[in-house]
Amino acid sequence: MTERSPAGRRPLTLRSRLSLIAVSIATLLMAVFIVAFNGIVRHQLDQRADDHLRTRAAAVASTVDTNGRKARVVEVPNDDALDSDVWIYAGTERLESPPAAADDGPLTRVADALAAGRHPHCVTVSDHAPVRLCALPVTGNAPATVVAAVSLLPYRTSADTVLHATLALGAVMLVLTYALTRLAVRRALRPVQSMTQQAAAWSTQPGDDRFGTSGRPAELAALATSLDALLDKIRAGLLHEQQLTRELSHELRNPLARIVAELDWWRIRPRTSEETRNSVAVVEDAASSMRTICDTLLDEAQGAAATHRGPADVHVVLVRLAGSSVPPPTVTLRIAPPIGRLMATAPAAIVERAVSPLVDNALRYAHSQVTVVARLEGAGIRIEVTDDGPGVPTWFAPELFDPGRRAEADDGHAGAGLGLSLARRLARSANGDVHHDPSHRDGTRFVVTLPAA
Repeated sequence: MTERSPAGRRPLTLRSRLSLIAVSIATLLMAVFIVAFNGIVRHQLDQRADDHLRTRAAAVASTVDTNGRKARVVEVPNDDALDSDVWIYAGTERLESPPAAADDGPLTRVADALAAGRHPHCVTVSDHAPVRLCALPVTGNAPATVVAAVSLLPYRTSADTVLHATLALGAVMLVLTYALTRLAVRRALRPVQSMTQQAAAWSTQPGDDRFGTSGRPAELAALATSLDALLDKIRAGLLHEQQLTRELSHELRNPLARIVAELDWWRIRPRTSEETRNSVAVVEDAASSMRTICDTLLDEAQGAAATHRGPADVHVVLVRLAGSSVPPPTVTLRIAPPIGRLMATAPAAIVERAVSPLVDNALRYAHSQVTVVARLEGAGIRIEVTDDGPGVPTWFAPELFDPGRRAEADDGHAGAGLGLSLARRLARSANGDVHHDPSHRDGTRFVVTLPAA
């Protein structure tokens, strides 16, 4: 159901609003057209009435003789029709008047005023019905004037008929405009309705579907492009959130396993005070490591990792990392002594979390030895993690840093394929990088580069 407004009325749909706007504009234009058109019609009818009066007055003027000292009317046969509604004056003296016009009637008074020159040449008198009177001076020696009258009722009736016809036509046009506008808007909004249905379906079944721009009007194509970009951002945010969750799970697994192992050992047999202190120290160190991991990854996800600058003593970080690592019985982890003091601009937590996955992978695949070497290289610090394991298959090298990718999923080693991508992302957040050294043949070598302080 459509949600009701606070006043309890249904809000207008877009189709209704556009239809009402179109009808409002059409009404305004139709009103202007009707007023202008009927004004022109009335003016033309008045002009025709005046032309008719002048023609009659001119015909009557031809029967007036003005060659003498006083104008006189020359009688002609069958002039009753010609004299109908006509006044003839010699100067201001009325020579003839219509039989039906009273001498003191309003029409006669207006005719007298026209003959005396007290009114313009034409004037309209509204008595019981509108009457138009026009005066025509007769040229000659003696002054004479002919005043003709005609009823405007037929002309006004014609004008009213035209007005009613245009009003009816305007009403029909407005109804048709409203109906056709609704149909046109409904047809134009079909792609929007389709996009709405698509969005509703995608909200319940998220995927890689997009609106696209093919077959859409330019405006909807631009809207579809914006919505597709928004969907891409939402999907990227969801993927980033899922990636962060996997990375947190991946990184928290080792310290959590240490805590669980210590607690299991605690339950197996009684402990001396010294052993208790050592176990508590191990649990405390693992818990601190988990907190550092969470803070580091969350800060990096929020873009705040770069604000927590070092400098960090790289050798101290590597020694601490080696102390928390648990190599297999057959593998030795060696941290080469540094040459000089190696200070990185990155925070210590970033350095540790960027190197830790590389060390874990090296310990997992090495046959006998893992070596970590750090040294200055130009304006940066280079950290090499080398093992004597089977190495990286050539075909897998392009996918090495893709999240969730492993060369051999059933190689007997645990792992989700997230460590290398996490190491590279953290190093790059500190303006460094992680890459694989393909020139190293006897095993695998990964290199971390970080800016030096």
